[in-house]
Amino acid sequence: MARIKPQTLLLQSKKKKGPSRVSVPMMILYGLFIGLVVFSLFATYRHWSRRSVERMGTGLPNFEDTYVDSKKYDLPGFAILNTSKGAIFVELFKDNAPEIVDKFLDLCQKGHFKGMPFHHVIKHYLIHGGDSEGLGAAEDWISRGKLRGKLVTSPKHEAFTLGTSKSKQDSKKFELFITTAPIPDLNDKLIVFGRVIKGQDVVQEIEEVDTDERYRPKSNILIKDVILKREV
Repeated sequence: MARIKPQTLLLQSKKKKGPSRVSVPMMILYGLFIGLVVFSLFATYRHWSRRSVERMGTGLPNFEDTYVDSKKYDLPGFAILNTSKGAIFVELFKDNAPEIVDKFLDLCQKGHFKGMPFHHVIKHYLIHGGDSEGLGAAEDWISRGKLRGKLVTSPKHEAFTLGTSKSKQDSKKFELFITTAPIPDLNDKLIVFGRVIKGQDVVQEIEEVDTDERYRPKSNILIKDVILKREV
């Protein structure tokens, strides 16, 4: 076997190409390209995230706002007043009167209204229950003689609305008024926080009971209990 001369090996090794080295400028260019791709992906994600939130109409919520909204959503939106004359189904205005609805729900969960009577029944006007034994908000309407003639109707305040007295909000007492006819100046005395959606016939049956000269029912009409519902 013929020996290869050292000079020949040296020439052959010079002819072989070694691995190509990446220059520093090329490495910088690659780094900038990768950074640009990552930034573009992040910017695209932020853009579509903001658009999704804006479509929901909530803006960019913080954790506290999200908690409040979810809590509000979970609150019962309906109440069933089981009376000695039958059940009255009420829709609660959580958006229009949130503080009053919260107070009403809290009292219902504590059984506050259980066994309470309707203290006053004013035919073609309202029925009144809850903590107060006085006429409260209804007294001024009666003293001004509104029951003597025909009531002026108002499309804004229809019959079968549920309200409570404005004057009792600083106390722990809670009055319930269910109107049986439109009352034009209802907002002057009451905070409306719901409406009867079923059981109007029960309200009308209560309205027909015999009363004394102070509009107090001659026979007890009680709220047996109140059941809260998210749907009815």
